Amino acid sequence: MKTFTFIILVLIGLSTTAQNRYLTKTGSLSFEASVPSFEEVAAKNNVVTAILNTETGEFAALALVKAFRFKNALMEEHFNENYAESDDYPKAIFKGKIDDFDIAKLNELNTEMLIYGSLTFHGVTKDLKSITLTLKLVDNTITLSGSFKVMVSDFKIEIPKIVKNKLSDEVSVAFEFELVKK
Repeated sequence: MKTFTFIILVLIGLSTTAQNRYLTKTGSLSFEASVPSFEEVAAKNNVVTAILNTETGEFAALALVKAFRFKNALMEEHFNENYAESDDYPKAIFKGKIDDFDIAKLNELNTEMLIYGSLTFHGVTKDLKSITLTLKLVDNTITLSGSFKVMVSDFKIEIPKIVKNKLSDEVSVAFEFELVKK
């Protein structure tokens, strides 16, 4: 009887916790490091996993680096082998917390909030402050989107001199997640 009661309490605890989580495995993350007059340096990843705890405002996203797709296959190969070194650093991870998050503030209209956190890429973790998010809640789905900029040099990525004028040191990153209640 004690075992049965314990199992019931654990299941109730798990179901209560799960109600505070919104998740996706098909989030979108893109970046661009192009400079004018040269070939576009941009990629997109449509299999990014993300989770939001609506009780605490904690948010995390994980992207497999090899899942970024470029228009040019050779550029994708160079990105993975020479810059991101994706065999050694296979994941990009963001962990953060949405400032003053309250799910009751969300509705079908866009609501802006700030998130603070850290991005780990190429074995380096960099704090990111005051990223503006746009959120909305429709039919138990939270759409969360935004953008920010990072410097290639902050992540100890070396750009060879031969291509230095073709790549921007500043990278624009954009993201969009449709998080479903779990």
